[in-house]
Amino acid sequence: METFPIYLRRLDKRKTVLIGGNHEAEHKAEQLLDRNAKLTVISPRLTKKMLWWAIQNRFQWFRRTYEQGDLEGAFMAIVADYEGDTNKKVYQEARERNILVNVMDDIPHANFAFGSIVKQGPLTISISTSGAAPALSVRLRQRFEEEFGPEYGAFLEFMQKLREPMSRHHDSFETRRKLWYELIDSEVLTHFRNGDLEKAYDRTAEIIGEKLVEEALDIEKVAQ
Repeated sequence: METFPIYLRRLDKRKTVLIGGNHEAEHKAEQLLDRNAKLTVISPRLTKKMLWWAIQNRFQWFRRTYEQGDLEGAFMAIVADYEGDTNKKVYQEARERNILVNVMDDIPHANFAFGSIVKQGPLTISISTSGAAPALSVRLRQRFEEEFGPEYGAFLEFMQKLREPMSRHHDSFETRRKLWYELIDSEVLTHFRNGDLEKAYDRTAEIIGEKLVEEALDIEKVAQ
């Protein structure tokens, strides 16, 4: 089955309903909460970690099984644990309400799929085999987690700090584009990997100018 990958934003503004309280539900809830999702969980029982999140009011919890109408006002529904024909009922309600729905490990009752995710700060890599071999997605994720370490997160956070000074000092898109590629292709990332921030900042200054780096670092200090 052909799929089209997208990344959803503003999940804090739109309701997501998660049905289930097992470890698969916990994993999905953690991913959603990390992105500040407005989350509702429906399940008669929860894992210890999910129960702690519920006590902290990190999501709304209905301590029961799914009922018709639970998807009212939802943007997305996820079924991680169910009994009987709950999967079919949730899918039918989601279709009637034009809601994104995923019943885990039940492709016929899903209109979207989750990829295996590698995340390091702003970097997100999603891997999918379109249902052909999910185990391969897992192995690729494990490989990428080793290849793309925390230095990528630190590097990208620094790049984000540079965006405003770059736009302010360089009106030309082509100039900015050229400088961004010089940064990406330079040794700056290697210096982050080695934990040598001074060399990373110095090399960046050689490419885009010391003033821009100073402004970016000042912005970072204010943010802290």
